[in-house]
Amino acid sequence: MNTRVTLAAGFILGLVVVAFVFWSQLEKRYIFFPTAAIEQTPGDFGIEYEDVFFTTGDGLNLHGWYLPGTGDVTWLWFHGNGGNISHRVEELALFRHRLGVNQFIFDYRGYGCSLGTPSEKGTYQDSRAALEYLTSRSDLAPEKIVYFGRSLGAAVAVELAASREPLALVLVAPFSSISDMAKVAFPFTPFHLLVRGRYDSIITIRQIHRPVLILHGDQDATVPLSQGKKLFEAANQPKRFQLLPGTAHNDTYIAGGGSYWDTLNEFLASLKDGPTDSSPN
Repeated sequence: MNTRVTLAAGFILGLVVVAFVFWSQLEKRYIFFPTAAIEQTPGDFGIEYEDVFFTTGDGLNLHGWYLPGTGDVTWLWFHGNGGNISHRVEELALFRHRLGVNQFIFDYRGYGCSLGTPSEKGTYQDSRAALEYLTSRSDLAPEKIVYFGRSLGAAVAVELAASREPLALVLVAPFSSISDMAKVAFPFTPFHLLVRGRYDSIITIRQIHRPVLILHGDQDATVPLSQGKKLFEAANQPKRFQLLPGTAHNDTYIAGGGSYWDTLNEFLASLKDGPTDSSPN
């Protein structure tokens, strides 16, 4: 009997180890989808920009673009988990035209021309280095930097905002945590218990006491709308939630139309005029 119990326990332990190893490899592929080739630049849209290279605290060279605007507010971009900065050029151009803000967008380690291999810890280090570069510029006001994060980038922005407060925080299609996302991607499995990557925005956002705007499409099949609302509920005041009817995960700036851009303009204005509206829309 003892032998059978020992064998059963060993078998179960073996399964757990195999599952952990399998998930560890799968997790990296599930979270990060970098590409190296820069397919287009803001210059292709006739927009002035600077190629920027800067170094992280652990010695990696990262690449980004700085796009001067017409105002004094600077948008620090944190893009999603796929592609690289060249896949955001169209939206960068629209931000320049619609909002007039200065913009700085960079690639995390392992993306585009940035060296290294992506990881959760690495994205946090990269975000700090990007902010340090931005605040070192004499032509920008460090107190007027807004963090703008989309999807995975929203989690990176939240983490940075908890330690380095921005003027405000704008999150598009954010998830509440990687564990919650694992439950969505792998329902009826225990994989959410094995995740090593956390990106626990649902916990971290409670440490932030700056204005927060969350935008989320009701047709998002990648990050459920419920996760964006869950994150909003956890955020401190002042805050605003904007539902974007008919928009999916990656097309908010297109399908969202006037609702998307009007909300961003109103939020920027509210940073000058006072607290933003906290009522969900």
